[in-house]
Amino acid sequence: MSEKSIEPELQGSSRAPNGEVPARGRGKMVKWFAVFGLVLVALAVYELLERRTEEHVLAQQTERMAVPFVAVIHAAPVNGESDLVLPGNLQSYVDSPIYARTNGYLKKWYKDIGSRVNKGDLLAEIDSPEVDEQLAQAKADLATAQANVKLAGTTAERYQDLLQSDSVSRQEVDNFNGDYAAKQAMVQSAAANVSRLEDLESFKRVYAPFSGVITQRNVDPGTLINAGNGGTSTKEMFDLAQTDPLRVYVSVPQTYAPYIRNGMKACLQLSEFPGRNFCGQVARTAGAVDPNTRTLLTEVDVPNSAGTLLQGEYAQVHFDAKMSGERLTVPNNALLFRPEGTMVAVVGQDNRINLKKLVIGRDLGTSVEVLEGVAPGDAFVINPPDSLEQGEKVNVTQPDSANSRRP
Repeated sequence: MSEKSIEPELQGSSRAPNGEVPARGRGKMVKWFAVFGLVLVALAVYELLERRTEEHVLAQQTERMAVPFVAVIHAAPVNGESDLVLPGNLQSYVDSPIYARTNGYLKKWYKDIGSRVNKGDLLAEIDSPEVDEQLAQAKADLATAQANVKLAGTTAERYQDLLQSDSVSRQEVDNFNGDYAAKQAMVQSAAANVSRLEDLESFKRVYAPFSGVITQRNVDPGTLINAGNGGTSTKEMFDLAQTDPLRVYVSVPQTYAPYIRNGMKACLQLSEFPGRNFCGQVARTAGAVDPNTRTLLTEVDVPNSAGTLLQGEYAQVHFDAKMSGERLTVPNNALLFRPEGTMVAVVGQDNRINLKKLVIGRDLGTSVEVLEGVAPGDAFVINPPDSLEQGEKVNVTQPDSANSRRP
């Protein structure tokens, strides 16, 4: 290429003769840098707003999760008249521990647990060699005392005859008469000792004091037997229980105490005998309400000639008493047990908890009868957490249980 052709090309170049960029080129670069900066600022603002939005949503979610979710139910009514049904404990009519009255070793027992015995039946025999020896010695002492009194009596009689002839003095006669009286007293003492030991000897045989069932036997042949029940080392030989009739003790709440009267019919129902009733009657009441439990202790006597019922069993006692009026029941899984008493957590219109203390009536198994504390329209929490507090806000997920019954 010729120099002439190169020269115009140099003249059309964008650079100045000194090599600097023209002003128009610098303006374009500034614009591009400004656009790039604005993009970065927009991205930063967008990121900041996004973070703030996420934090706000997270705070709202955290606040919602902090409020517990609960399900509620309404109290179910007990409509019309209903029977008075209360739990009771079966006990024997008489329950007596049988102790030994003499010391020794068990020779043999004749009745074991579950044995039915009649009054006067032999239960066991005790070998007491010490008592046997003491009785033999006491009889010998009695024989000696009897011989001495006989001699003293003969002597006193002779001296009394000699006094008639003034052969002896009055003092001598009085001495022998006094000796005779003392010997008579010794005979009586020895005879009493023999009688005592004979009684102890008779206690070697242990008899049933009444008819019943042996519920416990604590001795075997060779066991050391101590008389009486003194100290913890002495245990009863047998436990004898009279199981016909049986006593059933029921704690009747104060509210129902006016319905109970002596002679009232009462029937027992036990889960092991479905469909069967064992009926008796109210024998007596304590006549006073226990201030600790606010209940009236009531005794129901139930015949048990066949021995079907056993002492210590649990039964539902149906009293022949009709109670009218509207009452409410609350399921057991809605109860809160606090130091202040049994409570339920009622949800108000503002979705805040109101803890209400209950006055409990009958225990109906899966529910309890409420005498005071809740109204028919109250919605209370089922399966409430123990952490629920008065005035706490909750979210109701189940306004009314599908299986609940409105009053």
